[in-house]
Amino acid sequence: MTATRPIPPAPANHAELTEGDRSRIIEMAWADEIPFEAIRFQFGLDESAVIRFMKRSLKAGSFRLWRRRVEGRGAKHERRLRAR
Repeated sequence: MTATRPIPPAPANHAELTEGDRSRIIEMAWADEIPFEAIRFQFGLDESAVIRFMKRSLKAGSFRLWRRRVEGRGAKHERRLRAR
């Protein structure tokens, strides 16, 4: 039996995240092999919160590039990974 770690509550705003946390969230969001569920497990941000976070954190062109990249990736969603 595996013990499950409770998912932390989502931070109310960027001020609650350290610079290191912000950097790690961006790094995880850009990585193809890390699903949104992993970000949720570690930081409490669901997919829509990660999208909002990235929109506020990146330049407009970088955000559009990231969104295009993520939209076509099944690997960013754990459910789709397991379905393969």
